[in-house]
Amino acid sequence: MSISKMTDHAGEWLKGTGPSNDVVISSRIRLARNLAGFPFVCRANERQQHEIYDLCHRNIIEQKLDDNVLWINMLESPKLDRELLVERHLISKQHAHIADDHPRAVAASTDETFAIMINEEDHLRMQVLRSGLQLTEAFRHIDHIDDLLEAKLDYAYSNRFGYLTACPTNIGTGIRVSVMLHLPALKLTGEIEKVRRAARDMHLAVRGLFGEGSEAVGDLYQISNQTTLGKSELEILADFETTVVPQIIAYEHQARQALLQQREAQLDDKIWRAWAILNSARVMGTEEVLQLLSHLRLGVNLGRIELLDTRMINELFILTQPAHLQRLAGREMDPAERRIERARFIREKLKRA
Repeated sequence: MSISKMTDHAGEWLKGTGPSNDVVISSRIRLARNLAGFPFVCRANERQQHEIYDLCHRNIIEQKLDDNVLWINMLESPKLDRELLVERHLISKQHAHIADDHPRAVAASTDETFAIMINEEDHLRMQVLRSGLQLTEAFRHIDHIDDLLEAKLDYAYSNRFGYLTACPTNIGTGIRVSVMLHLPALKLTGEIEKVRRAARDMHLAVRGLFGEGSEAVGDLYQISNQTTLGKSELEILADFETTVVPQIIAYEHQARQALLQQREAQLDDKIWRAWAILNSARVMGTEEVLQLLSHLRLGVNLGRIELLDTRMINELFILTQPAHLQRLAGREMDPAERRIERARFIREKLKRA
């Protein structure tokens, strides 16, 4: 499967299934690993970077981590393809931005359940994605992948500090546990800042749809652990799955009930106004669409609107992003053209709903 085919189907994390999928869009586990005997990417010379690339390439392919693994060389990929991979959460913005010519790649399963970035900040950045709250399942998968690769690759490891990583905050387990949450009711009731403050108190990072450096548009928030030293993978995982995420889900559910009981007319107005605008607008920006889709998603999950399902709205969150729009249209477009195409695309999608 080529990158161009990715727009023909939804990735695993967009399916709108899994436990607590009304609030938890996706679960992700990421591991940072480096190869012993090599400098970190930022300090490696060109020869060393190529050696790292070749070692990882050979062992990832030989290990047959999945029946269908797509290997994508970043230096050979057009800018639009790299941006599409960012929008699908398979690579970071940093990995997509080619400011130099050091070799880098991503290996991704065709169902997008896992992806491995080569020569990003670390030699290997592995991730597993699942729809809904499935952190334990995601951890089992990534732990299996990690074991297969560690049997062939010599990881940089310290008996004192654990796995050695380019960023000090990743030293130890090298694990990042994160969930993508849809929290529209907390935003509408003005309670979202309490969640932000509570997250900071628990040393968690709160980011937007595209992670580090992105704003929380469309009421979508990524919450992840900030430190990996001093706790085991299972301890970090348990904190998230049994305490942190269930507490936030409970807060969001309480806020949704408060809206239904105290501001029902205003809530329905937001939902149906969003439906009307999305069905009739001729020019639409990305952020406006994300916010309107957020209101629709809330309406679907509260049973206020039955014309759509969660999966379709999840897909629209991604398919209306710039690179996807251009890939679907089969041509590059400037921002003004994209705003027109985005509105047309949404009208057509909703008409068929």
